[in-house]
Amino acid sequence: MNRELEYMFVERARVWIPDAEEVWKSAELNKDYKNGDASLVLMLEDGTNIEHKLDPKTKNLPYLRNPDILVGENDLTALSYLHEPAVLHNLKVRFVDSKLIYTYCGIVLVAINPYETLPIYGTDIINAYSGQNMGDMDPHIFAVAEEAYKQMARDERNQSIIVSGESGAGKTVSAKYAMRYFATVSGSASEANVEQKVLASNPIMEAIGNAKTTRNDNSSRFGKYIEIGFDTRFRIIGANMRTYLLEKSRVVFQADEERNYHIFYQLCASSHLPEFKTLKLSSANDFLYTRQGRSPVIVGVDDTKELNATRNAFMLLGINESYQMGLFRVLAAILHLGNVEIKDRDSDSSVIAPNNRHLTAFCELVGVTYQDMTQWLCHRKLKTAAETYIKPLPRLQATNARDALSKHIYAKLFNWIVEHVNKALITNVKQHSFIGVLDIYGFETFEINSFEQFCINYANEKLQQQFNMHVFKLEQEEYMKEQIPWTLIDFYDNQPCINLIEAKMGILDLLDEECKMPKGSDDSWAQKLYNTHLKTCSLFEKPRMSNRAFIIQHFADKVEYQCDGFLEKNKDTVNEEQINVLKASKFDLLVELFQDEHPATSPTGQVAGTGGRTRLSIKPDKSREKSSKEHKKTVGCQFRNSLQMLMETLNATTPHYVRCIKPNDFKLAFTFDPKRAVQQLRACGVLETIRISAAGFPSRWTYQEFFSRYRVLMKQKDVLPDKRLTCRNVLEKLVEDQDKYQFGKTKIFFRAGQVAYLEKLRADKLRAACIRIQKTIRCWLARKKYLRKRCAAITIQRFTRGYQARCLAKFMRRSQAATVIQKYQRMCVEKKRYRQKQAAALAMQTILRGYMARQKYQGLLRQHMAVIIQKRIRGWLARCWYKRCLESIVYLQCCIRRMRARRELKKLKIEARSVEHFKKLNKGMENKIMQLQRKVDEQSKEMRLTNERLNGLETSYSAESERMRGELSRLRGVEEDAKNKTIQVTSLLEELERLRKELSVTQKEKKTIEDWAHTYRNEMEKMVSELKEQNGSLKKDKDDLNRLIQEQSQQMTEKMARAIAEETQQLETDLNEERSRYQNLLTEHLRLEEKYDDLKEVALSSNVSKPGHRRTDSTHSSNESEYTYNSEYAELEEGSRAAEDVTRGIDTSLTLKLQKRLTELEQEKQSLRNELENKEDQFQRARARDDAEFKKARGAELEYESLKRQELESENKKLKHNLAEMRQSLLGNAATNSGAPGSPAYKVLLDQLNSSCEELDVRKEEVLILRSQLVSQKEAMHHKDEKETMTEPSVYVEDVSKLKDADEIKQAYVGLKDTNRLLEHQLQTQRRGHDNEVEALRGELQNVKEENNRQQQLLAQNLQLPPEARIEASLQHEITRLTNENLDLMEQLEKQDRTIRKLKKQLKVYSKRIGEMGAGQTEGQTSPGQMVDEPIHPVNIPRREKDFQGMLEYKKEDELKLVKNLILELKPRGVAVNLIPGLPAYILFMCLRHADYVNDDQKVRTLLTSTINSIKKILKKRGDDFETVSFWLSNTCRFLHCLKQYSGDEAFMKHNTSRQNEHCLSNFDLAEYRQVISDLAIQIYQQLIKCMENILHPMIVSGMLEHETIQGVSGVKPTGLRKRTSSIADEGTYTLDSILRQLSAFHSTMCQHGTDPELIKQVVKQQFYIIGAVTLNNLLLRKDMCSWSKGMQIRYNVSQLEEWLRDKGLMTCGAKETLEPLIQAAQLLQVKKKTDEDAEAICSMCQALTTAQIVKVLNLYTPVNEFEERVSVAFIRTIQTRLRDRCESPQLLMDTKMIYPVTFPFNPSCLALETIQIPSSLQLGFLTRV
Repeated sequence: MNRELEYMFVERARVWIPDAEEVWKSAELNKDYKNGDASLVLMLEDGTNIEHKLDPKTKNLPYLRNPDILVGENDLTALSYLHEPAVLHNLKVRFVDSKLIYTYCGIVLVAINPYETLPIYGTDIINAYSGQNMGDMDPHIFAVAEEAYKQMARDERNQSIIVSGESGAGKTVSAKYAMRYFATVSGSASEANVEQKVLASNPIMEAIGNAKTTRNDNSSRFGKYIEIGFDTRFRIIGANMRTYLLEKSRVVFQADEERNYHIFYQLCASSHLPEFKTLKLSSANDFLYTRQGRSPVIVGVDDTKELNATRNAFMLLGINESYQMGLFRVLAAILHLGNVEIKDRDSDSSVIAPNNRHLTAFCELVGVTYQDMTQWLCHRKLKTAAETYIKPLPRLQATNARDALSKHIYAKLFNWIVEHVNKALITNVKQHSFIGVLDIYGFETFEINSFEQFCINYANEKLQQQFNMHVFKLEQEEYMKEQIPWTLIDFYDNQPCINLIEAKMGILDLLDEECKMPKGSDDSWAQKLYNTHLKTCSLFEKPRMSNRAFIIQHFADKVEYQCDGFLEKNKDTVNEEQINVLKASKFDLLVELFQDEHPATSPTGQVAGTGGRTRLSIKPDKSREKSSKEHKKTVGCQFRNSLQMLMETLNATTPHYVRCIKPNDFKLAFTFDPKRAVQQLRACGVLETIRISAAGFPSRWTYQEFFSRYRVLMKQKDVLPDKRLTCRNVLEKLVEDQDKYQFGKTKIFFRAGQVAYLEKLRADKLRAACIRIQKTIRCWLARKKYLRKRCAAITIQRFTRGYQARCLAKFMRRSQAATVIQKYQRMCVEKKRYRQKQAAALAMQTILRGYMARQKYQGLLRQHMAVIIQKRIRGWLARCWYKRCLESIVYLQCCIRRMRARRELKKLKIEARSVEHFKKLNKGMENKIMQLQRKVDEQSKEMRLTNERLNGLETSYSAESERMRGELSRLRGVEEDAKNKTIQVTSLLEELERLRKELSVTQKEKKTIEDWAHTYRNEMEKMVSELKEQNGSLKKDKDDLNRLIQEQSQQMTEKMARAIAEETQQLETDLNEERSRYQNLLTEHLRLEEKYDDLKEVALSSNVSKPGHRRTDSTHSSNESEYTYNSEYAELEEGSRAAEDVTRGIDTSLTLKLQKRLTELEQEKQSLRNELENKEDQFQRARARDDAEFKKARGAELEYESLKRQELESENKKLKHNLAEMRQSLLGNAATNSGAPGSPAYKVLLDQLNSSCEELDVRKEEVLILRSQLVSQKEAMHHKDEKETMTEPSVYVEDVSKLKDADEIKQAYVGLKDTNRLLEHQLQTQRRGHDNEVEALRGELQNVKEENNRQQQLLAQNLQLPPEARIEASLQHEITRLTNENLDLMEQLEKQDRTIRKLKKQLKVYSKRIGEMGAGQTEGQTSPGQMVDEPIHPVNIPRREKDFQGMLEYKKEDELKLVKNLILELKPRGVAVNLIPGLPAYILFMCLRHADYVNDDQKVRTLLTSTINSIKKILKKRGDDFETVSFWLSNTCRFLHCLKQYSGDEAFMKHNTSRQNEHCLSNFDLAEYRQVISDLAIQIYQQLIKCMENILHPMIVSGMLEHETIQGVSGVKPTGLRKRTSSIADEGTYTLDSILRQLSAFHSTMCQHGTDPELIKQVVKQQFYIIGAVTLNNLLLRKDMCSWSKGMQIRYNVSQLEEWLRDKGLMTCGAKETLEPLIQAAQLLQVKKKTDEDAEAICSMCQALTTAQIVKVLNLYTPVNEFEERVSVAFIRTIQTRLRDRCESPQLLMDTKMIYPVTFPFNPSCLALETIQIPSSLQLGFLTRV
């Protein structure tokens, strides 16, 4: 042990250490572990180094990680190290990286909710898992369902599938898919579609029992157990449902972000509908019971559509509209009751307001009185021993009573619905076995846990105990089977916890006892629990801080329960008076809800009306109404009893476990929360399974697998012939501790970790071998590279040295020559440079001196001008300055004088105010006055003189003014005269200037005219040359136009060819689709016909044999033809005699049973007839739709061609118009320059233009002719289609009323045959019409194409001819066309003449026959040999009169012997070996020719009918024998070819010899019989393909995938409990050689039977398609097959198949192309998958694979060895991004049931009929050669 530890815990070893966030974190050892170390030095994945302390007590080392090749395994038990971190990591890798939600854990299927819709539940996936072993495919819910179904059929034991998990984990969806699987693979035993009803119960139960919670949008709030019943043939006959613990409290209360049950919101969302107006509903936010969670809407869910789905499911289950409306009334009443507001009247009573609209609505809906409900909602009746009195209720108690009534009504409604669902699912057929699907709640723990959580966890304790016992039992059986010493394994037993809950004085007993107490309460019950269990049970604890709670240690976790509400919920009490009011309702459905109930039944028994379910709240019987309340069962007691019944049922069945895991609490797609996952893994028992497995020997290998895997650890001397002894010797050397392994009978058992130890040894050995190989190879490569480099270096040196010497000599010669050249060159350069410098200097001097002189002159000139300017400026400035100075001086003087005057005035004013001044004034006042007086007088005198002077001056001024005015007037007149003179002078000057200009202009014009006259000749010459150039360009344009026309013609031809090719391809595709639909219809009719025959045999047989196990009855296909009419006469007589004998032998009871059976057969006949009519209608509609699409496409094509010709015509018009304009312009130029030279060129050009216009006119006429022809063809086609549509073929239906036999079975048989006959005739008519129409359209297309090509060639030829020749060619073409039309008309006339002669002959024959029959013979009479119920209706058979040869004659009574010896009792092997191929077909045809020769239509008909029915009979009897089916397929085809070859049709006679043409049928046209035989050949072909598929299917997976064709390439990986099929070739294992041998056997058998080569190619193509499809489908569903080595194996196997095709010469049959998807999948496994370039290469390579298939292969890619790498998630996303734009089907798997449409190409025989000899071994001596 220490050695192994030291070997495993070494440097770089990976371990798991605990982590608070991720639960477990991966780390790597930095150094080896030594025994006794106290810690480990680790490095985390992010590069952080830590020191991990070991527990000093236990010294337990951390968990080791599994090797990478084991990561992502399908089965957790396949892991070498079985512990919690390994399980968690494996689930995370599969879920997050590979997008795989299913994983096995031993017998448990772990399902992780992806929160995303995945395409893995389709019918193709169901078919892929059907019939497979559970370990052979990837984990899936379908694999569990298939295992349960298989064990039920094999072991005759009932099965159970237990689906558990917490809310939101996907339990309901898993159970739903399991039931869908059963419904699909088993089918229904009756016509009642029971499987659809079983599936239809899901939407109903989800509506009334599911609700939105914080963890799940569609959480089931109840548990259910559905028993799906099967009959003796293991087909579904019915189902029964049991429900457990409905969460009634949700009806009246919802937490935040939660909803009530879905049905309430569906009703509110549909309240606008007319039928729901009476419910008086509105939005969900308006009702208390639906708005408390404040989340009335679920994202992505339409409640209106969901209600429609619920109502449809109700209808399917037989609950009609009236009952549905009754249910909706009750549900609406519950919503209205919740809105009834109860108010306080006082502290002890309450009241409801009068006329409360919600209570009124409630009363109207349930049919009770308003007063009664008001009374008993607020009051309660109390009964004592003496009296009864009514007590009012406080508001709180009244509200609780109202809510209790709502919950009680909903529970009753829920139970009623479950009861009626069960009634709808129960049938009268006796149940043989059943499969139960248990969808039950998982372990729950919340912050507040109450009574519901207690019951749920109690149920999980019981289920966990059952699970542990079952796992322990399986382990024990495995050990005992392998004869390994059995040692008891310690596992957790939760029986103590169960005893704590359900035992005597347990929690439930104490709870029931407390409920019986008058004053019982939750507190007193809690105290009893403490007193009883606190000291006696270690699993029971009391919280520290609470006296109203208790803790139970469950198997998963500790849970604390709050005692509040336990008693009330356990009692589940409702006011009895309220119930009485409801019972008195006028609403019948409500009264039915509250009817008395029956007691519960036994676990396996059922009581009608209960459906085997357990009711949670049961109303006591009327007989018990007077009994005390303690006799009423509590909810806990009922739940315990129902759980006990469930456990008994599960123990009586074989259980299968599905554990659903919720990856995160936020509903994020493919997001994994390790904490939440670990909690659920611990709670659901997965880790307990791991622990039990790890305690023993979890890893198990067969001896062959161990030898193949670890052969590298053995030496050659250790390998012995006995593999067991070899393995024993090797293990003893590798593993010293013998307790680590045990040897069983067939397997080696290893303890946990040993496989990882062996894998490490193997990897080290391989690594050492790889290193040694690499060392040797690298040494060899390096030495080889060195020698190559040395040789190359020597060679390079030799050539380099020689090259260097030559270069040196050349360099020296060049140096000497360069020196001489340089000398002379430098001399020339210097001389040239000197001369250039000298010239430049002189030029520069000249320029400089001139520049300087000019500059000096300019300077002097500027100086002189500046002096003049200065002189003038200075004078002007001086004058200006003087004026300014003068003005300034005057202004200054004025200012100074003003200033002085102001000063003087101011001074005088001051002096005047002073006293002295007055004194002075007074002194000289008188003198001054006198002076002033004198001054005044003087001034007056002066004034008078001044006035006089002024008057004189005024007078003189006036006179002077008048004079001046006159002078001014005169001057003004003079000025005007002067101005006029000036104007005259100016005008004269302007005139003079104008004259001068005119003179200059005249002179210039004269000069211009002289110049023009001088250059006129040159211009004319230039114009002539230009016209010549234009002529050349026009010719070039003409050539370009001709070339363009030819190109357009060629393009049009190519377009027409492409269009015809596309149309041909489309027609071929449509034809194949039509052929496929037709053949599928044949198959469907064949199935119905065989089903009818089986029922007929059951009705006629008195001893019914016990049927076997038929898995696929619902999809069974038979071997008979769709066009079988009635059996032959002798066979019918034998059947009638047998029926009479049986009838005489049976008793009265059997007669009654047969009569009942006949009634059922009549009903089935009617249903079959209806189904056939529906098929016929569908076929006709599809036919009409195809015809309409074809006509539309043809019309669109004709319109397109017409549009193209219109465009061509418009282009021609445009060209013509342009040419006409050019011609007019040229004519105008010619007229203008008529006298100029070159005019003849104009005439020539105009002639060419006229000829071009004529050519365009001719082309236009031809285009119009083509257009008219196309239009006429289109109209003819349209008229033909209308005519074919209006024509209705006449159908001859034989009158069944003339049948003389009164047997009802025969009547039913004849009725079905009549229906078949009608369908056959219609199908034949439609097929002929379709073929004729296709041929006609192809002929018309070919004619149009030829005519178009001919017209285009003619156009091209005409455009290249001159006008005269063009006219002649057009006339010749028209003559030819008319001649051809005349010839065609003559040919048609001849054909009509031949037809008339032929009809005249037939008319003569019929007239002769009518005369022979006599006037009294009626139409209903038949010849003696004709049967009344013959299977083929009479047809009009035209007669031909020709010579007869090569025939066989037989008597009419020998016909049965002929058919018996030649068909029924013929051994195909003897005929194929000893006789010529197709001999029976030749003999039958020669007999038919004789019947044609003697002109016996009845003999022809009976022979063909007997032949067809006999072939069908032998195929029905031996349809599973490939040799028989191949033999009769070959002979049927040969018989069909003979009918064609000798029919007389020209199409089939061109390969005949003249002698063979003489053997053609002369009297009858058997075209309709050819169609019947062709349909028979199609049915035989389909039977052949089915027979081959049954033989090949078991070989394909083993030979193509599992078997190692190349030994040693792919190693065997360790597997878990679900062992897969071994890839080692054991005895009985199919290999690739087995497939090739079988294919060769098929091919040789068909060749021996003379099968047509084209038909063999079609068969081989279908074989290879089946091989490729089955192989690819299994590859996509098997993770262990997606590896690099498996890709190599597949490619090798495909190459062997191609080699087989090459050897057989079948490479061109299309079989190789059918393997292309498989080839690309194998390449995908082998290519690099890392970079973007790799992604691009993959996208371009995998064209035949869909995106889903590519992504699936990449997700499943699994390394087999440590040297391989996984595909990263980023690379897969890159692939998805690149393939996003692909338009393809999202289907993952290929359709393995698809059959290519078969055709039978005409293959004439070169064998002469007269040379055929009949061997005596056939016992046909009664035949006579003619």
